[in-house]
Amino acid sequence: MIDFNMIPSPCYVMEEELLRRNLSLIKSVKERAGVNVILAFKAFAMWKAFPIVREYIPYSTASSKFEARLAFEEMGSRAHTYSPAYTEADFPEILRYSSHVTFNSLTQFERFYPMVQADGNRVSCGLRINPEYSDVKTDLYNPCAPGSRMGVVSDLLDGQLPDGVEGLHFHTLCESSSYDLEKTLGEVEKRFGRFLPHIKWLNMGGGHLMTRKGYDTEHLIGLLQAFKAKYPNLEIIMEPGSAFAWQTGFLLTTVVDIVENHGIKTAIIDASFTCHMPDCLEMPYKPVIRGAIEPEEGKPVYRIGGNSCLSGDYMGDWFFEQPLKVGDKLIFEDMIHYTIVKTTMFNGIPHPSLALWSKEDRLVMYKEFGYEDYKGRMD
Repeated sequence: MIDFNMIPSPCYVMEEELLRRNLSLIKSVKERAGVNVILAFKAFAMWKAFPIVREYIPYSTASSKFEARLAFEEMGSRAHTYSPAYTEADFPEILRYSSHVTFNSLTQFERFYPMVQADGNRVSCGLRINPEYSDVKTDLYNPCAPGSRMGVVSDLLDGQLPDGVEGLHFHTLCESSSYDLEKTLGEVEKRFGRFLPHIKWLNMGGGHLMTRKGYDTEHLIGLLQAFKAKYPNLEIIMEPGSAFAWQTGFLLTTVVDIVENHGIKTAIIDASFTCHMPDCLEMPYKPVIRGAIEPEEGKPVYRIGGNSCLSGDYMGDWFFEQPLKVGDKLIFEDMIHYTIVKTTMFNGIPHPSLALWSKEDRLVMYKEFGYEDYKGRMD
């Protein structure tokens, strides 16, 4: 049982048993479907937990030279790398730390493929394609919105792919189901099916939330097996991020003040939505607070306010059985995937600590942030 009194505030805490539960399911899907499922660092890059991840999944995907290097150094394997745009300055490092490189456009491929050849064609090259179909409703997360900069549309490709392209990559999902993937595959085949028998690999990107309660993993496995049977030449690659860290931990915070304005009470915490929970404001979505209850007449109700100077750094409303008071702990659930990698030090606000609650019921502190971490970013 977690002893919250042992945990400094604020602090992100990942629970090892919950992480291992997700990893076991992902490994099972990988093995039963006969595909390669790899970890997307853009959603989860807490590298001190990689020794646990490597027990189940040995490979990862990167979106930058820093992520690719992290894959090499801390996952112990070269990355499957995709970026919307590479530069001459960065690409040598991308090559050094990658096994696969996906290009976002034909012009990027033409510009950098000579460097791949000069490197001895050690890296397998692919193109990101845009099937012009996605079930994602939030435009911020929809890579197939009209005019999207993500990927090559079918109209730009003639009867064959450029020499040197060994794979195709699409990414259209976001916390989606296997049925969303099934519809996407139909669109991929309709627009790009002519290429599938002639390439080595197909990367189905991320957004496969197979660890969410109610996700139909049997349907996913059957779908992948059928697709592989249709295209036996293909290695199928999937790179979910959220699925690895979905509901594996929380952000512990403390109430530091309670203010009231014309009957609206706001509990201000020692953390920030804009700095430490940015997806809540971007998506937007209202996170779960442990101990909060369903709206009930007469129960104490609060907005929760962050400690930055951004006026919109708040969310509401939450109901509680008892009035909140200064010093109370508020625990925001499911704050490991994406949340940690997107944090900032806006206002110089101290970053929450990073910790693991181990399967032996011990608190393992990964990182506590101080002034030098803030100052060093602008050194």
